[in-house]
Order: sequence, then structure tokens, then C-alpha cells
Amino acid sequence: MKERVIEVKSQVLTTIATLMTTVFGLIATLAWNEAIKAMILQFFPKGNDVTGMLIYTILITIIAVIATITIGRAITKPAVQEVRIVE
Repeated sequence: MKERVIEVKSQVLTTIATLMTTVFGLIATLAWNEAIKAMILQFFPKGNDVTGMLIYTILITIIAVIATITIGRAITKPAVQEVRIVE
């Protein structure tokens, strides 16, 4: 019974840590969202709001695709195995 309680506590702590990490990631994402929007607004006047949003959407999509590919490659790299030469 005691082992089960310890296991549940561990799962709860892991879940809380995951949720907190996710929240901080979301906050960082929202901050970047506002920063990129502000930069685009500097280059395009308010009258071209649709053009600016289209460029913003394309830019974010390209960044997301590159990031996804990079992360996927980093995760799927095979572990380095030690090779020994036997004489």
C-alpha cells in the first residue's frame, strides 16, 4: 500500500511539472507572438493589415516546420554504441 502511495505522489509531481513547463512554454509563445506582430507592423502600415498578417502567418508556419523537423531529427538520432576491437 505504501509503495502505491509513493507511486501516485510521483505521478502527481511529474504531471504538475509537465503542466508548469507547458504553461511557461505557452507564455513564451505568446510573448514571441506579440513581438513578431510588432516587428511586422513596423514594416507594413496599418492599412495593409491583411498583408502583414499573411506574411506573419507564413513566417510562423516556416519557423514551426523547421523547428518540428529539427526536433524530430534530434530525438530520433540513434544512440552512439561503443565499438571494441578484439585481438
